[in-house]
Amino acid sequence: MNAVITAALPVFALILTGWLAARWNLLGSGATDALNRYVVYLSLPALLFRAMTQVDLAAMTHWGYVGAFAGGIAITFVAGFAGRRRAARALTDRSIEGLAAAYANAGYMGIPLCVALFGAESLAPAAFATLLTASVLFGCAIALIELDRQQAPGLGATLLKVGQALMRNPLLAAPVAGLAWAATGIALPEGLDRYVTLLGASASPCALVAIGLFLAQTETASPGPGVLRLVLGKLLLQPAATAALAFLVFDMPPLWAWTAVLMSALPIGTGPFMLARMYGRDARLTSRAILVSTLASVLTISLLVAWISAHPIN
Repeated sequence: MNAVITAALPVFALILTGWLAARWNLLGSGATDALNRYVVYLSLPALLFRAMTQVDLAAMTHWGYVGAFAGGIAITFVAGFAGRRRAARALTDRSIEGLAAAYANAGYMGIPLCVALFGAESLAPAAFATLLTASVLFGCAIALIELDRQQAPGLGATLLKVGQALMRNPLLAAPVAGLAWAATGIALPEGLDRYVTLLGASASPCALVAIGLFLAQTETASPGPGVLRLVLGKLLLQPAATAALAFLVFDMPPLWAWTAVLMSALPIGTGPFMLARMYGRDARLTSRAILVSTLASVLTISLLVAWISAHPIN
């Protein structure tokens, strides 16, 4: 329980900080957009680039873990994607909601929770889950959105424009560049490593504060069925699907299986909110879903941690 509170309360406190800053008009009316652009174009790309330079390429052959965690993501994404009813810009809005249903707060909450519960041995699978979430899932959502935005005649011209847009997107270009660097086997120069570490470290807190700023500037309304659908998908459907795949379909060590389940049970991360703002879509649903799922996860993750503690992991 202490690990859950230690990881979850700072997340909610940062959202509250942004909310209070907006209510007290401390940062001005343009702070939300400016802070979000900082995260999208500077801080988060630095974080993703450095994470990919540190990846152990040999670990990417652990296909059972990949299948279980990615399978849970895919099932939840499709459920969130299919639940969208409004027709306007259907593919873009459906993609953002599918992302919200499956995008775990892996880096900021998941890694500290796993280390606290399982020890240092869980760092490798937890980091791998973070990369699958922040790079692969995020990349697929961006690809769908860019496909929806392009109006070129003909399939070939459309795919070319989508590819060009993806190459210019910093949230995809950065991890690809990091992976290319990792393939060389050369360590980052100490000065460059320190620079991207400092810049990337601000991604999560700035994004959470931006959510608080945005929530304070929107009307206070009940979460509604859309938020409930996303929260239930994230906190219940995804860990259940991942657990079924990890324990019944694929073969992996118990520590890796439980890490996959715990990482999939995390609340919604800030990625869907940032993407909605980046593409000029309505971010009220995603911001409220992040807040509600973060609060509800204190209960759901506490129950999951108690369940895991009752089972052997070695």
